[in-house]
Amino acid sequence: MDGIGNSMQKKAAELERMAEVLVTGEQLRLRLHESKVIKDRRHHLRTYPNCFVAKEIVDWLIEHKEASDRDTAITIMQKLFDQSIIHHVCDEHKEFKDMKLFYRFRKDDGTFPLDSEAKVFMRGQRIYEKLMSTENSLLQTREEEGVTYERTLVASEFIDWLLQEGEMPTREETERLGRRLLEHGIIQHVSNKHHFVDGGLLYQFRMNFRRRRRLMELLNERCRSIPENHDSPFCLRKQGSEGGNTSFLSVSPTKEIKVVSAVRRSSMSSSCGSSGYYSSSPTLSSSPPVLCNPKSVLKRQVSPEELQAPGGPYIKKTFTIVGDAVGWGFVVRGSKPCHIQAVDPGGPAAAVGMKVCQFVVAVNGMNVLSLDYRTVSNLILTGPRTVVMEVMEEGEY
Repeated sequence: MDGIGNSMQKKAAELERMAEVLVTGEQLRLRLHESKVIKDRRHHLRTYPNCFVAKEIVDWLIEHKEASDRDTAITIMQKLFDQSIIHHVCDEHKEFKDMKLFYRFRKDDGTFPLDSEAKVFMRGQRIYEKLMSTENSLLQTREEEGVTYERTLVASEFIDWLLQEGEMPTREETERLGRRLLEHGIIQHVSNKHHFVDGGLLYQFRMNFRRRRRLMELLNERCRSIPENHDSPFCLRKQGSEGGNTSFLSVSPTKEIKVVSAVRRSSMSSSCGSSGYYSSSPTLSSSPPVLCNPKSVLKRQVSPEELQAPGGPYIKKTFTIVGDAVGWGFVVRGSKPCHIQAVDPGGPAAAVGMKVCQFVVAVNGMNVLSLDYRTVSNLILTGPRTVVMEVMEEGEY
């Protein structure tokens, strides 16, 4: 199909606005974790993991100049509430209230609703992060129809790379993935004249997932009208040029937001009658509850030497985990060695037997006993879709 219809462009713009809200919410979640605003809290002898107090978050937004006053801060949080990014810990309140109430990001308890559109968005974000985190020659300045464009992808080379990374099994399916990414506003033809096709046409990422968003952007329905931050690693903005030149300028990064890798949103659901989260999947009903807690699940840290000591209590296991559209379904934390901090009961890792408290020995054949969790997470994120994890756990006697 030559040319992109107005209806498709409109749909892509709508999905892009939805994606902007998701990215903005995720960036806020990471900042709140880092600032210890999100933490385990107790009320009436019950512990509520990974939550924040509504009144405190309003204070925080004003203090960090994300909102000018309480009304604006409440409107911002209500926007996140309406988009199912946050919710009351017991779902007893159907709106965000500036009170001493506990709220939680749905990503922290696995209850974020993943419809087909959200899954495509998450897939696009994962591909984007993988592409930006690996050394390759895919993104280059190129020319099409006499116009020069920066940070472009050749469709056929992009498909080759996706196949190499194990994102899709066949070339035909990979081309369909490219078409879905375009239809969802994640990539675009450089002059917006063509759909995604396997060949020599040039494409660019339309979204910059790493750009630091201002929360005030949530209140603007036309998010794309707000200028991109010049520190963006993939900022696409038109140059003011003569003669109708429609090339884009790409800005290199000088700083990046932290990204939590190898985490899968899925079917965990919270129960206000308990401090943990239980699998809603009937096939895993016999599994023990998994607690998503930012504090270490380890009773004590173990050294690499202790793990590998002959005759020791630790046994080795190997798991082959095939990631789905969202990830692999586990969280790595700690250092020298890292350990499995959380496992999504409905995810790929749980399906093959991975459990919390296991120590990570190797990733795809590479020994990682001396690495920290950020390095290990990056190895997993930038590796193939199928990851081979070698772990050690304490044997039962």
